[in-house]
Amino acid sequence: MKLREIFATNLRRMRHASGLSQEELAHRAGINRNYVGLLERAANSPTLDTIERLAKELAVDPARFFDNPAGL
Repeated sequence: MKLREIFATNLRRMRHASGLSQEELAHRAGINRNYVGLLERAANSPTLDTIERLAKELAVDPARFFDNPAGL
């Protein structure tokens, strides 16, 4: 699994666990909702600034986005 796919899987899992929609997470992080969708589909790579924003809004350490997803 590529790093971008690991990030995408973890982002989607963490967002769901937080009970947030893509739109709400995007609004809180100050990014476009479509961009969140692209990130979750591994169609785009985030910048470090974006990773920091998403981690802050999801209340996680940014490094957790790169943990190997369970079962993969």
